[in-house]
Amino acid sequence: MSSPDVGETEEYYMSRAFHSGWIAPLGPDVDKFELEVAERVGRSHAVALSSGTAALHLALLAHGVGPGTVCLTSTMTFAATANAITYTGAAPVFIDCDAATGNMDPALLAKAAEDLTAGGKTISAVVPVDLLGKAVDYGAISAIASKYDVPVVADAAESMGAQHQDRAAGAWGDSAIFSFNGNKIMTTSGGGMLLTDDEQIASRARYLATQARQPVAHYEHTEVGYNYRLSNLLAALGRAQLARLDDMIERRRNIRTFYKSLFDQVPGVEIFGAQDDFQDNCWLTSVLVDPALAGFGPSDLISVLSEQNIESRPLWKPMHLQPVFERNLAYTNGSSEYLFAHGVTLPSGSSLSQSDLQRVQDVIRKFIASTR
Repeated sequence: MSSPDVGETEEYYMSRAFHSGWIAPLGPDVDKFELEVAERVGRSHAVALSSGTAALHLALLAHGVGPGTVCLTSTMTFAATANAITYTGAAPVFIDCDAATGNMDPALLAKAAEDLTAGGKTISAVVPVDLLGKAVDYGAISAIASKYDVPVVADAAESMGAQHQDRAAGAWGDSAIFSFNGNKIMTTSGGGMLLTDDEQIASRARYLATQARQPVAHYEHTEVGYNYRLSNLLAALGRAQLARLDDMIERRRNIRTFYKSLFDQVPGVEIFGAQDDFQDNCWLTSVLVDPALAGFGPSDLISVLSEQNIESRPLWKPMHLQPVFERNLAYTNGSSEYLFAHGVTLPSGSSLSQSDLQRVQDVIRKFIASTR
């Protein structure tokens, strides 16, 4: 559905790193990758890490998130967001989304912050998620967090290359993180990045990511750390991908346009989040299916694609519905549950060929015709 898009450029960068002898963790490609991503986003500091989850975990720790506190986060997200909060000992409180974008609803966030503060809870961070490459309403969310003197740690795992107003995704919030997992818009196979303008936050993350080793000749440790740094070889892969990022975004935008045309005349089917998507990175394209109007349901579309070995899946299952988090407090409005019940995410990767898209189109058109 979103396979890695790699070729000769990536092979050249990785071969060059290999022959440089920097095979062990860290090295010159890590340093350059951090500088290049920070420059692209407009941040003072970037820390390359082993995954987006690791980046979020360290960002939260560096901002003082820990046991006895709560973090307000999006319920419409992948489990890694809530997992990283849980690793710190804090409790995630889930905030529902607006139906048009799937992103955190500022009104519900304000309600939760007011209730929890009045109830004596300590809110240690707000963690909004840029769903499927569309940045959240950072202006509204940052204003609410500022009112309660709470840092915003932006989970921009899915939105590398996107914009919100005049700033890049990853530039919003007190800190932000990207994921470079194999299915993301750019990949290091596995990897992530923490971005911040606060030198102390960046230094703290680097320290914790290297087993919290003290700066002495022998191995000295005064607290528990993590093995979270990105390798030099994978950073070289990331640099190649970064050089091609704009082309890959353009390809995914063309695929978004392809699906808009494909479903344009199909009643009851709409492209999710398509309104005002000119600043999105179009990481994944999903459709919302209304069975009463379309004559078929989301599961029917997924089934017919699966029969032809074409991958698709429902939108994220909200965290407040996940068995592992069902006892956590949640502020809901029904939007995320509607999106989960009606959404289908379609093949969207920039490595898809025209013949791949033609096959997807043929299968979908034949299926829709069979329902008429």
